[in-house]
Amino acid sequence: MRNLYIMGTPASGKTALALGLAQKLQKEGFRVAYFKPIGSPSRGAERVDEDAVLMREVLGMDVPLELIVPRMIGPSYLSGNGCKDALSKVRAAYEQISAGADVVIIGGAAYPYAYAACGLDDITLARQLDAQVLLVLNVENDFGFDQVLFFNRSLTAAGVNLLGNVFNNIPRPLLAKIEGIYRPILEENGYRTLGVIPRRPEIASPTVEEYYEVLGGEIVTGSENLKRLVEDVVVGAMTAESALTYFRRTADKAVILGGDRADVALAALETSTSVLILTGGLYPDVKVIARAQEKGVPLILVHYDTYTTIEKISHLSRRLKPGDTTGIKVALENVEQYCQWEAIVEALR
Repeated sequence: MRNLYIMGTPASGKTALALGLAQKLQKEGFRVAYFKPIGSPSRGAERVDEDAVLMREVLGMDVPLELIVPRMIGPSYLSGNGCKDALSKVRAAYEQISAGADVVIIGGAAYPYAYAACGLDDITLARQLDAQVLLVLNVENDFGFDQVLFFNRSLTAAGVNLLGNVFNNIPRPLLAKIEGIYRPILEENGYRTLGVIPRRPEIASPTVEEYYEVLGGEIVTGSENLKRLVEDVVVGAMTAESALTYFRRTADKAVILGGDRADVALAALETSTSVLILTGGLYPDVKVIARAQEKGVPLILVHYDTYTTIEKISHLSRRLKPGDTTGIKVALENVEQYCQWEAIVEALR
């Protein structure tokens, strides 16, 4: 039985890669289980880890979610019982999950260093569970690549079996730089690149509904179109005269602006806009509501200021769910088309 630990930075696409690899391994005849030592509770009333719900459904695992995710993270986790029996409970859950499996895919925490005080950070657990590691990272510039090298060196220094790197959710203009500059530098340092996956909106772009789940507030209109994808975020801080030209540069966007900026809001509604997010708790002009209804554009009113609103959505990423047949299919396609899946499979035999 083999363990494959998939770790990376927030919003790097760890779950999508785990999902694609799990499906591919099943197609190759492996009995696959999923385990996530440190989970993140959803914002809904159930407070479950959504990755565990997804993977249990896709893999057909007949086990309680509490076994798949034995610990939930929170910003004050050291209070109360703290680290008491934390590692032993994770190990006990892992033993039950791994029984009868050929491969256990282990999902990393939201942050690789989470639960370090309890010895449950990703690097420590990868050693404890004797897992091979795939590092998943989203790189936007050279500083991001510095982070890639830093993680590779840290994992190697810690004695972890690093299988390789997967660059995920990469904007197409950056693909050539990864292949021509970043990959060779990694190879010169002795590290492998096992995949470069381009950004695909149907799996990478959050929906309007996910923005609403993070921000709350009031849906003034457009509740029937919350499944729309949001491919970019624009702040409507410009003058009304320049707004139309500015908004035309970006399609399928979320526009964040003060509720009193009716002129700018109306300009945004004349372009490809997925959602208007009005800040400051200021109810919009009736003309804005009427035009949004005509266009079918969701209009969300929040009580945060614009800066706080942007901060809250800064790490927002697409959450794949069991019923998302398109996203599940694309996750498999990404592995088959853009990853060296043969090398990964061979390492797990």
